[in-house]
Amino acid sequence: MAVGVMRDVGYLAQDISILHRLYYKDTAREFKDLGLNPTAACILLAIHDAPGINQQRVSNYLAIDKGLTTREVGRLETAAYVRRVCGKGKSLLLETTPAGDDVVDTVRRIRSDWWRRRFHDTGVTERSELAGGIERIVHDLTGRLEPEDEA
Repeated sequence: MAVGVMRDVGYLAQDISILHRLYYKDTAREFKDLGLNPTAACILLAIHDAPGINQQRVSNYLAIDKGLTTREVGRLETAAYVRRVCGKGKSLLLETTPAGDDVVDTVRRIRSDWWRRRFHDTGVTERSELAGGIERIVHDLTGRLEPEDEA
């Protein structure tokens, strides 16, 4: 089969999963140097990008288990990268600390560098129609990253 011809759209999920695992494997060391792991880095970026987001919304947006989110937020708190703040009523919201803000650019650079290398090595561009399509699918499934309105 020629490169660029999809065998079956079902393989797309498998291919995305492979990319996800390789990204985590390849970036783990760099994130470890920051006291993070790839999942915690994703959570940190979500909290930074949507200050005042709650933990449930982080779980839903990143499509990760609530227990995993709880553990990683706890680690981020221990590292002094995030803190919980009081919301309306008894709700607790998340925001980055100054220390968390300081590492966000490095986390973004690690992520961007990994993808740029993949794009460069394969000739795929960041303007690929597939990239936009995947983004639309993710937004349809998880919504945009923003705090939910508190009732």
